[in-house]
Amino acid sequence: MDTFMNSLSIFKNHAIWIYLLKGIAFTLVVSIIAVVIGILLGSVLALVRNYCYAPKGHFIKRILTTVLRWIATIYIEVFRNTPLLLWIFICLVFCPYPSIFQHKMFGLSSAEIKLLFKGTVALVLFTSSVIAEIIRGGLNSVAEGQIEAGKSQGFHMVQIMIYIVLPQAFRNIIPTLLSQVITTIKDSSYLANVAVIEFMARVKKLLSTSYNYNGTGTINVSDVFVLFGFAALVYFIINFSLSCVVRRMRKA
Repeated sequence: MDTFMNSLSIFKNHAIWIYLLKGIAFTLVVSIIAVVIGILLGSVLALVRNYCYAPKGHFIKRILTTVLRWIATIYIEVFRNTPLLLWIFICLVFCPYPSIFQHKMFGLSSAEIKLLFKGTVALVLFTSSVIAEIIRGGLNSVAEGQIEAGKSQGFHMVQIMIYIVLPQAFRNIIPTLLSQVITTIKDSSYLANVAVIEFMARVKKLLSTSYNYNGTGTINVSDVFVLFGFAALVYFIINFSLSCVVRRMRKA
């Protein structure tokens, strides 16, 4: 019991709370970026894969639309059916990064910023492929008659997608999309494997130095339970709160 209380005493240090809260902020920022870009890119991929067809007789247009459709299909299937961790390591090695990230920002070193950028790129690539299939399912749930009705009103295809099809599709996929948002927040913890200073990485780093804060001079088993238990609680609160907010929005 004394050992467990010593582990809990880690949280008496004000600097540790600041350190962990910054990690939570980085996790949320990375997740929001991945979800927002994932929805935008996923929408384009889903639309291309579903509706990129040229009228018969237009040979050049048919070639272009076929190429675009195959590019979208290959992108979705490759990223969706391979592990996120694989793409994190690939981006870590091969992904270029803008020169702006060669300077210190947000209290992080240039090396940490570079790793954060590359990890975010991997998360965006993976998330957009999954969201694309979710949106495609929503598009398929909209009756084809909606498109014909739009054409009868003089709308062209882009207007039909923006004003008629996509709003209905997104309304139908809210529960599934929310599930993917929650998954993305949890999956951001994979970035801890490349020393990105998000929440989970900071918890692991704090655990490796917990002997400086628990008053025993050694790392105890209870430190593992306390710190990882705290991490699990934080992820649960964030994701459960998100679920409750969306549920209320749907009822309103």
